[in-house]
Amino acid sequence: MTGAGRPRSGRQLRIAGHGYEAVIASVGASLRVLTFEGRDLVVPFDADEVRPGYRGTTLAPWPNRIVDGRYAFGGVEHQLALTEPARGQALHGLLAWAEFEDRLVLDDRVVLAAVIEPQTGYPFRVEVETEYRIDGDGLQQTVTARNLGADAAPWGTGPHPYLVAGAGRVDDWTLTLPASEVLTVTPDRLSPVAVEAVDEHPEWDFRAARPIGDVFIDHAFTSLERDGGVAEVRLVTDAGTGVAMTFDARCPWVQVHTADNPGFDAIHRIGLAVEPMTCPPDAFNSAADLVVLEPGATHAASWRISAV
Repeated sequence: MTGAGRPRSGRQLRIAGHGYEAVIASVGASLRVLTFEGRDLVVPFDADEVRPGYRGTTLAPWPNRIVDGRYAFGGVEHQLALTEPARGQALHGLLAWAEFEDRLVLDDRVVLAAVIEPQTGYPFRVEVETEYRIDGDGLQQTVTARNLGADAAPWGTGPHPYLVAGAGRVDDWTLTLPASEVLTVTPDRLSPVAVEAVDEHPEWDFRAARPIGDVFIDHAFTSLERDGGVAEVRLVTDAGTGVAMTFDARCPWVQVHTADNPGFDAIHRIGLAVEPMTCPPDAFNSAADLVVLEPGATHAASWRISAV
C-alpha cells in the first residue's frame, strides 16, 4: 500500500498463535502490538501514528548512545549525526525509520530485512534481517547481521519494547532484574561513567523482586544471573500476572528505563523499557562486548517476551 492509504508506521504484519497476537510495523521493523489473551504485554501505538520515539523498534548497528557521535574504528575517525540533539549523542543506530522489506510472511512468523548502506559516520554495508516468531512460549525476535562489504564493521543490536505488567503504571509494578552490576551515567547527557556493583546503588538493585515505586532508571545492567544460560527480567502486578523478557549470553547487557516524561501524563511511566543488548552504551568507543563483523560474516542474537 502506498500514498494516502498507507499507514504512517508502514505495512502491518499480524502474527498469532497460542493466545498471543503481535503486529509488526514495517518502518523500523517495529513491534507495534503484542497481546496475550487480549492483554497488552507492551505499550502499543496506532498504525497511522508516527511511532513515538523508539517504541518497539529494532536497534542497529548499535543500541543506546555513542557519545558525541564520534568513534574510531580500524584507525579511522568517524562522526555520526547527532540524533539525540538535546544531549548531543548518536542514539539507537541507523534503522529506526528505515522501511524493511518482507522476506517471509506466515501466520505465526514474519521475516523482514533492510540494508544499512555506507554513509557518513558508518561507511559499511550491513544487511539486517529480523524474524518475529510466535510459539507456546511467547514472541521471539532474532536479529541477524551480515557484512556485505569489503571491510570489517562494528556491530551491536537490541530491541526497544516498553513492557506492561497490567493495570496502572511503572510505579505500581514489581520488578525482578538479576543483575549485580550497573553502568553509571552522567545526569545530564547519560554518558557512561563506570561499571559498579548494585550493592553500591541499592536503588537499582532488583535482584530480589520488589516494587519499582518512584525510582528513576535509565541504565544498562550486566553481570546477569542466568538459569540454564538464560537471564529473565520479570515485571508483575500485585496479583502476580505480568510479563517476562528472556535472553541468552549473546546479550550480556540489558538497558532498563522507567519511561519518565514529567508533564506528559499520557505517556509518563506507562511502560518499562527492557532492552537486551549485545553491547553496552558507547561500545563503539570502549569496545566492550563490541561485535566486529568481518566481510561475509554473520552475527545473530535473540530475545523473547512471554506472559506471566
